[in-house]
Amino acid sequence: MKKKAREIIEILKNRYPQAPCALQYEKDYELMIAVRLSAQCTDARVNLVTPALFETYPTLESLANADISDIETYIHSCGFYRQKAKDIVLACRMLLEEYGGKVPGTMDELLKLPGVGRKTANLLLGDLYGVPGSVVCDTHCIRICGRLGLSKGKEPEKVEAQLRKILPPEESSGFCHRIVLFGRELCTARNPKCGECPLSPFCKEV
Repeated sequence: MKKKAREIIEILKNRYPQAPCALQYEKDYELMIAVRLSAQCTDARVNLVTPALFETYPTLESLANADISDIETYIHSCGFYRQKAKDIVLACRMLLEEYGGKVPGTMDELLKLPGVGRKTANLLLGDLYGVPGSVVCDTHCIRICGRLGLSKGKEPEKVEAQLRKILPPEESSGFCHRIVLFGRELCTARNPKCGECPLSPFCKEV
């Protein structure tokens, strides 16, 4: 399985030499917020919403002191806006009160933040701190790794644990970003472009 994973990684790296996070941000806490907004929402929609939000609230302090209902108006189109707005304000307050105004760099600390689960925490660890072994199990990752036989089941934590065992730690974060690009371009949930797929030799569904 490790050999298979490495072969898949090399193919994806050849197709997508650069694999940046699709969410746009400048500050560490802005990525935290963008990832929270992306739950049940597309990255493209989040990138349309965050510029006005971050322009109106340009500092961590301004977000921590914001009225939750005002945040709701900016993020309404992202869905689940009431809970997301509450999480954003409370998480920003916690960053100031307990973490010195910085997004923390450990899984345990990140999971204490409102609205931050393992998917978000792994993305923050990989993108902000380059922590090896950061596996971001979003819907693309779960679907495609299942098709490729790299994992079984659809529970994020179980898939994450399976992938940690076979992915080279230094490649994990990049692999997950490339899987997202691959899922959008070729391996879509509906009508995947199997005839064009460079990973078809590994796929259980071809």
